[in-house]
Amino acid sequence: MRRSDDAPVGWAISSSLVPYPEAVAAMEQRAEDITAGRAGELVWLLEHPPLYTAGVGARPGDLLDPNRFPVFRSGRGGQFTYHGPGQRVAYVMLDLTRRRRDVRAFVQALQAWIIDALAGLGVEGAVREGRVGVWVTRRGPGEAVREDKIAAIGVKLRRWVSFHGISLNVDPDLSHFDGIVPCGLREHGVTSLAELGGPASLAAADSALQSSFRQVFGPVAEAPEPYPARAGDKAEASV
Repeated sequence: MRRSDDAPVGWAISSSLVPYPEAVAAMEQRAEDITAGRAGELVWLLEHPPLYTAGVGARPGDLLDPNRFPVFRSGRGGQFTYHGPGQRVAYVMLDLTRRRRDVRAFVQALQAWIIDALAGLGVEGAVREGRVGVWVTRRGPGEAVREDKIAAIGVKLRRWVSFHGISLNVDPDLSHFDGIVPCGLREHGVTSLAELGGPASLAAADSALQSSFRQVFGPVAEAPEPYPARAGDKAEASV
């Protein structure tokens, strides 16, 4: 899903934890600026402090422990998910008018991006009909085969510019997912690169994500983090 002009996408990495409301405000401003022609496309890699977000399809009963971490409403697609240290979040601000105005193709491209990055890290990921995200099949000694989620996808489009994005479990505390039903799927669990015995550093994950992104979406160029949220920017309210 490359741009017709193959212009590079900005690639920014935050080295410290980014509060969720500030990230959302920065994303929304960047999306507006892309639409207006004031800024270029951007992929922003970061970590959040521990928190839960509720997508537009979230069911109240899937929030099992509302007092464990802060909970934020989110305009992205999907249901409840967890973000926290050790999880690589990649917010993707792309102009689909310059690529392809096809939501299904965009989500498929995001899935292909993650699956190819996982392959570079020695993990076989796959998609499953009726389930968003990327999954791995597992079976330990004496265990039945099970499928666990390793990466989530939740995006929003406004005037064909995307924001929100993906999250890849590198080495988070997986017990933090116990406060929710991740993505509303009670019969499946979550896993991480560390739990699977793969490379468990953010640096290794970032390298694989960047290499795969080039294959799926086109070239990238180093870019600064999005400007901090300005006074008056609208942050998302907590649930």
